Amino acid sequence: MSTVLKVAVIGAAGRMGATVCQAVTDAADLELVGRFDMGDALGDLGGADVVVEFSVPSASLANVQHCIAQGVDVVVGTTGWTPDKLELLRESLAAQPDTGVLIAPNFAIGAILMMSFAQQAARFYESVEVIELHHPNKVDAPSGTAARTADLIGAAREEAGLGPVPDATTQDPGGARGGREHGIPVHSVRLRGLVAHQEVLFGGTGEMLTIRHDSFDRSSFMPGVVAGVRAVGQHPGLTVGLEHYLGLT
Repeated sequence: MSTVLKVAVIGAAGRMGATVCQAVTDAADLELVGRFDMGDALGDLGGADVVVEFSVPSASLANVQHCIAQGVDVVVGTTGWTPDKLELLRESLAAQPDTGVLIAPNFAIGAILMMSFAQQAARFYESVEVIELHHPNKVDAPSGTAARTADLIGAAREEAGLGPVPDATTQDPGGARGGREHGIPVHSVRLRGLVAHQEVLFGGTGEMLTIRHDSFDRSSFMPGVVAGVRAVGQHPGLTVGLEHYLGLT
């Protein structure tokens, strides 16, 4: 008989959290045992084996640390994870060496492949820029996916010995050239009607390569969330990026 994993969701009243609750309910090998949201006492997390955390950046660290202290594995979709916050998680996990935490900037399989393809292409092109497009209710910019993509591209460029992205701009008082992540220009669009979209533009002499992914509905993230829930218990410690569970690294 297969084991049924007990799952709780933090941020269950949000758009992503509600979709996660439905995905867990629909999976034959998962059981939804807890729904938590802002102001709720987390307690023993409903006896969950795994918690899915989709809250807000200001609350996520404390939520995940509570789960770690309970010895409960966590799949995290909240963005805003700085190096300092990640180090605090590693310190918490040192006291619970059998507990696993997955932080995934994006759970859509296509988005993970996009990042992987961009990382592969990065060493071949002198120029690269990232454009991410989301709904106007998104509170952070750039998106976690864009920041992660730029970090992977920047690291690949450094390993290949490439210098800074060429850009002769010296006057940009309004910030029209966007921001920089790991030296890569990143542009954020917030537009009514969008869900989550990103394209990476690579330029070389006489050519351009565009790698784009579009999520038209939050259901696109659910296969990745469920895959993370099923696998996190087999990966103690901190993992950043679902690609590590999918054999892409």
